[in-house]
Amino acid sequence: MKDRLRILITGFGPFPGAPFNPTQPLVSRLLRLRRPAFDDIEFSSHIFPVTYKAVDRELPQLLATHRPQALLMFGLAARTQFMRIETRARNAITVLWPDADQECLRKGSINGDAQARMFGPHTAKLLRAALGTGVDARASRDAGSYLCNYLSWRAIESTSRPNGPILAAFVHIPPLPPRADGQHRRPAYRLTLEEVVDAGEAMLLELIKLTRSALRGKSSSS
Repeated sequence: MKDRLRILITGFGPFPGAPFNPTQPLVSRLLRLRRPAFDDIEFSSHIFPVTYKAVDRELPQLLATHRPQALLMFGLAARTQFMRIETRARNAITVLWPDADQECLRKGSINGDAQARMFGPHTAKLLRAALGTGVDARASRDAGSYLCNYLSWRAIESTSRPNGPILAAFVHIPPLPPRADGQHRRPAYRLTLEEVVDAGEAMLLELIKLTRSALRGKSSSS
């Protein structure tokens, strides 16, 4: 067990304006996949409440408990009709929209005057993996200023700490049909859960390869 690669997959719960968050069934479906490539992977998952306090409390707990070597995080982009692979986290917090606890922060930055934090070049390979499944996926430089961006910032921070994850990635998905049969997919919905699961699986497989390669490089240089 200790030699297994450890991957943490996360989503978010509902929040004001989004009573159904499709990242929850997406994470559940990814955890139920059975593939030979997953036989030696130790997966863990978590659904974050959409609050700043929850992220600050639960992310460190998850990292300490599961010690993941890679994070694959999903969030809902309610006004986007395609998948967005985020390339950075902005040093920004909205002061206009409250979280699910109805808390609205009073400052518009996460960390003083710090610059944006970059996920890294691996995001381009995750994008190619998603595109290979036929979905509309695009690179994004703007993760917003809400909880998705906030979690992205905290996750990137964790990759620079000793024994923290080696790689982290955040993917925004569009609204999906609330019914499993995909009724009323178009024109209201451009993607179905099945299509997003396929793209998520492709990105997960690519992230596993990239993490293994990073671990080999780390061990050879030490």
